[in-house]
Amino acid sequence: MSKENKEVNISAFLDEDGRIKQWPAASKTKIAVVGYLADRFKKDRIYNEKEVNRIVDEWHTFGDYFLLRRSLIDYKFLGRTRNGAEYWVIPKEDEKEGES
Repeated sequence: MSKENKEVNISAFLDEDGRIKQWPAASKTKIAVVGYLADRFKKDRIYNEKEVNRIVDEWHTFGDYFLLRRSLIDYKFLGRTRNGAEYWVIPKEDEKEGES
């Protein structure tokens, strides 16, 4: 999760098990919640759509994995092939800098 996302308190949107229980209205909070979800994916691994859906399903309780999966793509936490067959974590700028 980026430094900016860590500054947003998302605890009101998580249940006692750390699962996302509600979709926030504020854009900045949405990005923080999606960043939290993105942290559940391993870097340097390719996922298929079923695997992404399973992980998203495990980490939310409000029954809309389509919204969350789309948000992972739209906010550029995950990349995917045009046909949606493969997904991967997109490294953030601060992570790329650490590789040099």
